[in-house]
Order: sequence, then C-alpha cells, then structure tokens
Amino acid sequence: MNSDEPQSGLRATRIGLPPEPRKPSSSIWRRMVGLAVILAALAGVAFLIDRSQHAPQPGGGRRFANTGPMPVVAATAKKGDVDITLGALGTVTPLATVTVKTQIAGQLTKIAFSEGQTIHTGDFLAQIDPRSYQTQLDQFLGQLKRDQALLRDAKINLARYEKLLSEDSIARQQRDTQESLVNQYDGAVTSDQALVDNARLNLAYCHIVSPITGQVGLRQVDQGNYVQTNDAGGIVVITQMQPISVIFSLPEDNLPAILTRLRQGATLEVAVYDRSQVTKLATGKLLTMDNQIDSTTGTVKLRALFDNQDEALYPNQFVNARMLVDVLHEATVIPSSAIQRGTPGTFVYLIKPDNTVTVRPITLGPAAGELVSIRSGLEPGDRVVVDGADKLRDGAPVALPSTDTPAQSGTHAEPKGPRESREGQGERHHRHHGDP
Repeated sequence: MNSDEPQSGLRATRIGLPPEPRKPSSSIWRRMVGLAVILAALAGVAFLIDRSQHAPQPGGGRRFANTGPMPVVAATAKKGDVDITLGALGTVTPLATVTVKTQIAGQLTKIAFSEGQTIHTGDFLAQIDPRSYQTQLDQFLGQLKRDQALLRDAKINLARYEKLLSEDSIARQQRDTQESLVNQYDGAVTSDQALVDNARLNLAYCHIVSPITGQVGLRQVDQGNYVQTNDAGGIVVITQMQPISVIFSLPEDNLPAILTRLRQGATLEVAVYDRSQVTKLATGKLLTMDNQIDSTTGTVKLRALFDNQDEALYPNQFVNARMLVDVLHEATVIPSSAIQRGTPGTFVYLIKPDNTVTVRPITLGPAAGELVSIRSGLEPGDRVVVDGADKLRDGAPVALPSTDTPAQSGTHAEPKGPRESREGQGERHHRHHGDP
C-alpha cells in the first residue's frame, strides 16, 4: 500500500457527514468586547448630561422657588448734613527755621542754651571771645580822636585865613590850601568813625542771641571750639513751633470750589490726622495757596496754619490733611454699604411695602465717612438693603429683622481716606451684577 491510501480512506469516512463548525478567532472577540464598553460609556455620559440639564441651577431663575424670603438688613434714608471735604497728604512745615552761625571768627567760650529748650527772640545763646575785637575797637577810637583833633586845628586855622584874606593880608592860595586840609581831616574822621562802628559791631557779634522764638535742636559745636563764618553746620538750628503750618497739594480741578469760597470771605477749616487716620492731631485754617499750578503734577500747593499749642505737630511730619470746603445741608443720605454697581449703573435695592425689592437707579452726591448723599432716586423714608444684597434680584422677597438700621444724620462725619472719592466710598461693597 502506498502513502496515498490512508488519505483516501480518511476522506471516505467523511462522505455524507455535515462539516464541523469553525471557531471564531480571538481578535474578532476582542473587538466586540471593546465596542460594547464604548457603547456603555456613551450611554452613561448621555444619562449624566440629561440629569444635569433637568437639575435646578444654583443662582438661576428658580433659586427663589424653594428658598423663601432672603434675610437682609435694611436702612432708612434720612435727611442730614454732608461735609464736602478735600483730602491730601501733607507735610508739617515750620514758618521759620534758622541756622545760627557766627558772623566773626573766634573761640566759643560759652554755650548758654540746652538742647531741646524753647527760647524766645533776643535770648542769649553763645559767647565768642571778645578780647581781640575790644582791642581793635580801642585802637580805632584812638585814631578817631587824633584825626578829630587835627580837624579842629585845621578849621581854626581856616577861620584865621578867612579873616586875613578879607583884609588882603595873605594870598588866596594859602587860604584854599588850608580849606583843602580841613576837608582831608574831615574825610579821615569819617573813615575812623566807620572803623569804630565796625569794631563795635564785631564786638556785638561776639554775644550771639536768638533771632526767633522756637525750639533749639542739637548743638553742632561744643564750647571751646574755634568757629568761623564759613562753618557749614553753624552752632545750632532753631525751629519755630508755634504757630506751625502744613503744606499739602490738591488737584487743579478743585481750585474753582476753593477760590469761590475764599472770594466769599469764608475761612476754610483744615483738620490733620496721623498716618493711620484715626487720631486727629490738630485743627486749623487755610492760610494761603501757591500762585501757580505745578505743570508736572497738575496740582497746587496750599498752606494751612495751626496754633500747635500742645506741639502735636512736629516739623517734617507726614500727616493726612482734610479741608472742609462746604457743607451740603438737608441732603438725603444713606449708608455707603447700600450702594451697588452693575448693568443699570449705580443703584440700590429699594424695599417696597410688600417686603419685596426693586432695583432703583440713583445719582450719588458727596460722601462723608460711612454716609453718602443721594442727588436723585431716593426720598427720605425709603428703605434700602445694606447687607445681604449678594443674592437679590428685582422682585425678590426679603425678610427683615425686627428693627431696621437707620441712616445716621451724617453731620460733620470724618472721612476715612486722604484721597477717597466723594462719590465712591461704598466701593468695598462693590458687586458685579449682570441684569439685576
């Protein structure tokens, strides 16, 4: 039997039988499983999207459907006076500061002041050795007496020559020569007198006195030193403390209001505060202003005068100056915390009698401290929301506490910042609203 016979027999045994089923390959199976996973993931995402679309949106139009009235704090608009003030940083500047220097050279033999002492005009400060200047004065006095004697003798001789000339006993030339001699001695006497006066002046310079009333600082030289006129530091610096001034700058846009008040004869009050703007240091008045505007900054300098009896103001001290320009009487005022800003501009949430709120656009006026005046949009007695306005909208119901927070009268309220805008002091309650 050859090798082909078994194969023929094998084929013969399968004649008439159905073919065996073929098993699917492993790659097709993996594809089917991956497709099933993807379809399941897509179905889950679709379910989540559909659920989120039907869920209530926080802060949306239905936020008041289930929460009920929003609790808020309200204030009532009142009539009051609002101070129109201008603020700026200022520097305490003395009206007079004198560096005491010697006007002659010599040894400093005595110092008669104490550092930090308050002295008055004419008080003795220091002494320079006067002996050399006294000797010089005596010398010039002797020279003056000699020339005065020569002048007297020349005048006597001139009188004699005048008489002899009238008698035609001498020549005119002799008389003219004597007259010239008299003029020479007269000039010498005048020169001697000037030397004497200068020597006396130098002697007076040896006794140094205070030119102003003020407080002395730290001495620059000690007793026993040789001082000269070209010493840069001098002996001591005296600063006038009472009265004292504060110089501050304001924008040129404020000039019309200031000049109008000054031309009316008004005295503008200026108050100064410390760096933290908590403690009032002194109250004074506007003294004068500069005669030109600084073109680099667009500001003008002003000087305010203060008595400074308690010496609360110290030279070169930085302060916050507030100048009262005018007072707005009987204005409608509300707390600055009620001011909102959004699409309608500046507005408040006005509480209606049915305890719902409505958006009321307003026009702001000058502000003072925590109060701001309203030019239009509100009337005295209107209630506005001052706290809890974050989640309000037009027509929302509100719940009020048992008592409202009334707006204070605002008379002479002190502002908080040196350059705080008079129409924007509610900025810390700023809210960026869409369409309320």
